[in-house]
Amino acid sequence: MATDLTLDIKLQPLPTASLGEIERLDSALESHFKTKFRVQPSLTRSLVSFQANKNRPIYRWYKYKEGFSASLVEHFLQKYNIASGKVLDPFAGSGTTLFTASAMGLDADGIELLPIGQQIINTKRLLESEFSSSDFDDLERWSKSPVWQSVRAHVSVNELRITAGAYPERTKEQIEKYLTASRQENERVQAVLFFALLCVLEIISYTRKDGQYLRWDYRSGRKQGKKQFNKGEIADFEKAISSKINEILEDLRPAAPIQKNLFDSKVAQGKIHLFNGSSLDVMPALAEGEYDAIITSPPYCNRYDYTRTYALELALLGTDEKGLTNLRQTMLSCTVENRAKDLLKINPKWAGAIAAADEQELLQRILQYLEAQRIQGLLNNNGIPRMIRGYFYEMACIIAECARVLKPNAPLIMVNDNVRYAGASISVDMILSSLAEKLGFRVENILVLPSGKGNSSQQMGEHGRDELRKCIYVWRKN
Repeated sequence: MATDLTLDIKLQPLPTASLGEIERLDSALESHFKTKFRVQPSLTRSLVSFQANKNRPIYRWYKYKEGFSASLVEHFLQKYNIASGKVLDPFAGSGTTLFTASAMGLDADGIELLPIGQQIINTKRLLESEFSSSDFDDLERWSKSPVWQSVRAHVSVNELRITAGAYPERTKEQIEKYLTASRQENERVQAVLFFALLCVLEIISYTRKDGQYLRWDYRSGRKQGKKQFNKGEIADFEKAISSKINEILEDLRPAAPIQKNLFDSKVAQGKIHLFNGSSLDVMPALAEGEYDAIITSPPYCNRYDYTRTYALELALLGTDEKGLTNLRQTMLSCTVENRAKDLLKINPKWAGAIAAADEQELLQRILQYLEAQRIQGLLNNNGIPRMIRGYFYEMACIIAECARVLKPNAPLIMVNDNVRYAGASISVDMILSSLAEKLGFRVENILVLPSGKGNSSQQMGEHGRDELRKCIYVWRKN
């Protein structure tokens, strides 16, 4: 049993593994779960992404690309008759699970590491419970005229190395005036004005979020690869911020005159509590048998670096270079820059979870194959084996904690993607479900979207365009 996960995988003697052996083990695991797979035509890609939130009041304010929709949470809460009690989301993101569950009368706890997710959730909670009619009037005033234009700026836009030069010069000046003027308002109005600014940063900048990094428009003067990227229209600051404030007001007006609860609901709202930090740090401190359901979507094992894609927002929130590096290393291993975490140092009780990962044969063969590819210089990044190892070992610990904090027979519902590296298809759904069976769950279903996703362009060129399953796992606590 491995006990020191700080050792790099290359220091451990590993036998070779072939793609054929990986496919054989994958087929055996698929046979094991064959009665659990269910293709669900009703589960569209828009439901399991932000797309279904685009036109939905309140949820539409901030485009959190990695999130799922409120409609998906409603679907599962109703399908599994979760009408009371408390729900947990260990990877809360922008808070979709929390606010949807709360609107349906359930208490909801969330854990979120990134300051942008924390800011979104806290601002929505403020609007829900603390905003007054006079605050609403102040926001109306900002929506009708650019009150910041006559202000002399004395607040600077915080920048990181990876965000320097992100805005046209005039836009940057307007942001600084806006921030300066907003500080003349009370804390509640100031928080909403700041939130509105976070919501428009991408569209007023030279950048676009693109998974592993920010793409830069050619007009920024930054060189990024051989191909020039043309973002198209870069939104005017005044129009963008006024439109966003108006959108927020529009979504709140049905509840006017302002009451305690702006998020209109036919049932009493459940309480929302947010834990700031990593799930690996927070979950061991949660009470055993506390939750009636978990609905979540962890980061995928796809190399996406949220500290880069959300760098504009993190910079504006005051994150410095050291803070950015710390966030990158603290988050669940999903990018090639993640270093191995000493999981037993975080929680000695995770020895069983680590053993389950050690004994998962398909996972170990995949790691052996990728390490051999690394040694031969065939990977496009040498950090891939370490990232994948970290991802599954850390997820094993998260799964063990989920089993501990759920009530008996309570469901865990998880949205996740399968991935492929160096031609090896990695069935994240089956590997995690196999780990779950050893860590206190029974697999009820692996719900499959009717259409999967293709590979990256590089993978397609080398290995074809076989679709990868996109699934939602439904596990029950034993």
